[in-house]
Amino acid sequence: MPMPVPLLEVVNLSVAFPGAPGAVSEVSFAIEPGEALGLVGESGSGKSLTSLGIMRLLPPQASVSGSIRFRGDDLGMLPAEEIRRIRGRRISMVFQEPMTALNPAMRAGDQVAEAVRAHFDLAKREAWERALQAMRDVRFPEDRARDYPHQLSGGQRQRVMIAMAIVNHPDLLIADEPTTALDVTVQAQILELLAELRQRFSLAMLFISHDLALVSQVADRVAVMLKGRIVETAPVRDLFAHPRHPYTRGLLECVPTMHTDRTRPLPTGWKPS
Repeated sequence: MPMPVPLLEVVNLSVAFPGAPGAVSEVSFAIEPGEALGLVGESGSGKSLTSLGIMRLLPPQASVSGSIRFRGDDLGMLPAEEIRRIRGRRISMVFQEPMTALNPAMRAGDQVAEAVRAHFDLAKREAWERALQAMRDVRFPEDRARDYPHQLSGGQRQRVMIAMAIVNHPDLLIADEPTTALDVTVQAQILELLAELRQRFSLAMLFISHDLALVSQVADRVAVMLKGRIVETAPVRDLFAHPRHPYTRGLLECVPTMHTDRTRPLPTGWKPS
C-alpha cells in the first residue's frame, strides 16, 4: 500500500540573496492534513523567508532551490497562473503586521469580499455575504464591516486578516507572527480563535513565532530554526520536556518562571542569528 502523501512537504529548501548566501539553508519538514507545525526562532533566523518561499512571494533577486510539494504537486514547477489559483484558495497566509497589511482605502468587509472574488466568479452581493459569514466566524462585529482599517483596533484588524485567510476554506493556513503587534489580552483571544478555526474547518497550520510559549498553545510539533537551518524537530511536549539541541535549551531558558535564576547566563554559547 502506498504511503499517504503529506499535505505540505518541504525538502532541502534554500534561499539566498546577493551578499546573504545562507538566508535559508536546506530546510525540510512536512505537515499532515489537519496538523499544526510551529516554526520557532529568533528574528533573522529565516522563518518568514521560509513561509514566503512556500507562497512563491520571494523577491526576484532571491535564488531558491529545493522542492515544495503541496498535495504532491511541486509548487516550484507550476506556472504563475496556477500558483495564483492556489494562493489564497488552498494555501492562505496571515501576515505579522495587521496595522499595515490592510488596504487603508478599502472598507474591511470589501477586502474580505475581494479575496472571494479573486477565486470565484460571484456577484458582489454574494461575495459580500460570504465575507460577512467569514467575519462572523472570526467573531468580528458585523456592524463594523463597512469601517475602514484606521477605525479598527489592532485586534479587530487581525480578525479581518484572518477572515480574509479563511473565507475560501483553505487546506493550509500559514500564520506568520500573527500576534506580535498585539497586547497580551488580544494575543490570547487570537490564539483561541485560531485553535477554534483549526478544529472547525480541519485546517492544517504553519504557525511562525519567536515565542515558544505561544507555539506550545497552538502546535502539535515544533521545528526550531537557527541561522537559516532547522536544528531540531519534535512533538511539542517532547521538545519542552527533553530539548536536545543547546539552542533549543537556550530558547526555553529565556521563558521566565517564578523560579528562574536571572543572574545565570544562558547555557548555549550559540551566537544570535
